[in-house]
This record gives sequence, C-alpha cells and structure tokens, in this order.
Amino acid sequence: MDNLQDIARHIELVIFDVDGVLTDGSLFLGDDGQEYKAFNSRDGHGIRMLHEAGIRSAILTGRQSEVVRHRARDLGIDIVMQGHRDKRPAFDQLCRDTGLAPARMAYVGDDVVDLPVMTRVGLAIAVNDAHPWVLRHAHWTTAARGGRGAAREVCEFLLEARGVLHDTLAGYLT
Repeated sequence: MDNLQDIARHIELVIFDVDGVLTDGSLFLGDDGQEYKAFNSRDGHGIRMLHEAGIRSAILTGRQSEVVRHRARDLGIDIVMQGHRDKRPAFDQLCRDTGLAPARMAYVGDDVVDLPVMTRVGLAIAVNDAHPWVLRHAHWTTAARGGRGAAREVCEFLLEARGVLHDTLAGYLT
C-alpha cells in the first residue's frame, strides 16, 4: 500500500469516466430522446474538495450528453471530453493540452472501453462493480459502486495520500 500511496501523492489530474463511475450506469431516456442521469451529490463535493487541494479533474466519456456538460460546469470541471468511444486519441490530446505526464494522472473507469487509458496512467482506479477485466488491470479498486460514492472515495483517497484529508474535513467543523 505504501507504493500506491506514493503514486497517489503525486497525482495532479484525475480523469473520470461518466456512465458507471459518476453515475450508476443507468441511462434514462425521455419520449423526446432527452437523456437524464443521476449523479451523487457527495461524489460532487469530493471533486470540489480535490480542486480546493490543487488537484484538477477531467471528464473523458464515450457518450455525448448535455447533462454531463451541465454537471461539469456545476462542479468546476473545465476539461470535458465527450463522444470519444476510442479514448486513446482524446487522452493523447489531454496530455498535450495539460503538459502532464501520464504518471501524474489517475483514471477512474468501469468498463473495457476505459482500459486503453487505464493502462497508461500512473494510477488506474476501478469502481467496485466494474467489469472483471477492468478490476484485473486496476491499481486500486473502490469499496463503493459507481454512482454510489466511488468518486468521493477516490477523492478522499487522494487527499489522504497528500496528507490533507483530515484538515480538509476538520475545516467543516469551524
């Protein structure tokens, strides 16, 4: 676990998949074709705490959805890459745009389409209910399921690795 903590301590950008990670993977479609998703508010607050600690976040997803753009804006996520079924070219662009080495990035995924990026980042994280191949290739797996606190768990894990989780949480008591 020490090596994993060392890796986590140096992460500067966390990339989240959406369906199955920030949501439970359910897709709700209205009669008009409008797509709806349910996001966990505690996951969102975890992302805000990451930002306050100086860790950036990004979204990289295979689907295209206006609701994702709205959620990202609400959370202050300024890097939103949607509609990338093959996530490799988008990841390469993300590396160029941020100037970060993949070793300074974490990726949180749940399905096999996430593996090409997960195998390239410094910290590959799978949600608890991820596909077995994703679980097999992850450096760390959350106890929580996607859309059910997994993203918050990731955020707190990274804050703990940096040694700021206790002070971050204690700040809510003053």
